[in-house]
Amino acid sequence: MEEAGAAVVTAGEAELNWSRLSVSTETLESELEARGEDRRGAREALLRLLLPHNRLVSLPRALGSGFPHLQLLDVSGNALTALGPELLALRGLRTLLAKNNRLGGPSALPKGLAQSPLCRSLQVLNFSGNCFQEVPASLLELRALQTLSLGGNQLQSIPAEIENLQSLECLYLGGNFIKEIPPELGNLPSLNYLVLCDNKIQSVPPQLSQLHSLRSLSLHNNLLTYLPREILNLIHLEELSLRGNPLVVRFVRDLTYDPPTLLELAARTIKIRNISYTPYDLPGNLLRYLGSASNCPNPKCGGVYFDCCVRQIKFVDFCGKYRLPLMHYLCSPECSSPCSSASHSSTSQSESDSEDEASVAARRMQKVLLG
Repeated sequence: MEEAGAAVVTAGEAELNWSRLSVSTETLESELEARGEDRRGAREALLRLLLPHNRLVSLPRALGSGFPHLQLLDVSGNALTALGPELLALRGLRTLLAKNNRLGGPSALPKGLAQSPLCRSLQVLNFSGNCFQEVPASLLELRALQTLSLGGNQLQSIPAEIENLQSLECLYLGGNFIKEIPPELGNLPSLNYLVLCDNKIQSVPPQLSQLHSLRSLSLHNNLLTYLPREILNLIHLEELSLRGNPLVVRFVRDLTYDPPTLLELAARTIKIRNISYTPYDLPGNLLRYLGSASNCPNPKCGGVYFDCCVRQIKFVDFCGKYRLPLMHYLCSPECSSPCSSASHSSTSQSESDSEDEASVAARRMQKVLLG
């Protein structure tokens, strides 16, 4: 290891560390130009450049020519309001750390980012602690991205185009102002870690059950009152964080119920009575409708429903300690179990049914954080 000024160069790791030196952009510019020229004829290329906690207001121009093999760039904790075109010259960059800056305006990212080589090379991106009010569209074209961190910004929503990031394994969006989770978030096959804590989320779409690789789901400090019963399909989930949510404390029945249409009554009758038919026996709209039937989850019912159903909260035991409220759907109010708050001594049908699910859920969930 050799030391030049206050900067540290680690030869074995091809790393240049200028952390916490409080140098200005101008000072750093000249230093980087000199070091870039020194390394042009050297065998060993610089792979890691650490510039956090200085006084940078822009990226040094020298990045555009002297460091073509750079794989990691850390410019966190500066005063950056934009990342300039110099970034596009880092053709092999895999990790970009720019947290705790002032990024967030319309020109925060360089034009052409989605068409640059970074679209194929960038794997880790950390923009946490900035001022983004929406996820920049160019980030949604970085198809090789595996980790995206935008926590502690001012995001109002998650765009549906998030599903473009098919290689994404970790998504951190905690500490924003997000109110809804788009169903498209369930179309990320490689997602292992999803952090949506400290937002304003009121419900979880059932499509999240399609995240078959998900191991950790952080939803604490939101406005959740229930979870969809499909959450039990996350068979690899090891950690579910729910503390700080107004989760319901008793069974709740939705009192509103719209009667089924004649079309639904006809379709229910055919399904329940197992009436045989051919495509020539029924109208085309009824044939198509019959394919959208859902089975009532009440094991003592055996009914089906289509568009008309009753929403009900059912509690499922996890790990023998917590009772988790899950939303499920019944075919009619008659199928819904009575849940009078006065009759604590009697066990409701939903509660007895939940015991069967409890044994399955307890095996699947290793860690549920509610406290």
